This record gives sequence, C-alpha cells and structure tokens, in this order.
Amino acid sequence: MSIMEPRRNDIDDMIVHEKMQAALEYQNEAWADGMADGIEPEIIADAAFALAMRETIRIHGEEGAEAILEQLKARMVAGEFSPTRNIQ
Repeated sequence: MSIMEPRRNDIDDMIVHEKMQAALEYQNEAWADGMADGIEPEIIADAAFALAMRETIRIHGEEGAEAILEQLKARMVAGEFSPTRNIQ
C-alpha cells in the first residue's frame, strides 16, 4: 500500500460519515415536514426519541441501549448537541 492510498479503516470511516450526513438530511426533512403540518417541535422530538429507542433496543438489546444512552449523556454534558456550540 502506498503512502497516499487510504487505509481500509479510513475508507470505512468516510463511508460512515457520508451515511450519517445523509441520515441527518433525511431527519431534517422529516422535521420540517412535521413542522409544516403543524406538529409542535417537542412532539416531533418525543416521537423521534421513541422510534430511535425502539430501533436501538431491537438492534442492541436493552443493555446495549442503556450503554448507548450513557454515551449520549456524556456527549450531551460535554456540549456536543448544544445549539450554541462552536465547532472549530
């Protein structure tokens, strides 16, 4: 493998990043559609959390979902999801 050739993990990371960006775009579109239909943001958020938790438990089980929630809590406390967060 040459120095300029990306490693397999780098390519996998890029693919995951691109999929995450696409998924966020889909979520933003769904959010905007719900708002346009008069659904309050807190109801949309609650529904999104409920669906996400059902899918997370289906995929990872309850213990795995609990571990993911702990990771999300740490990220929240660190300010990762703050709307006023400055990315440098």
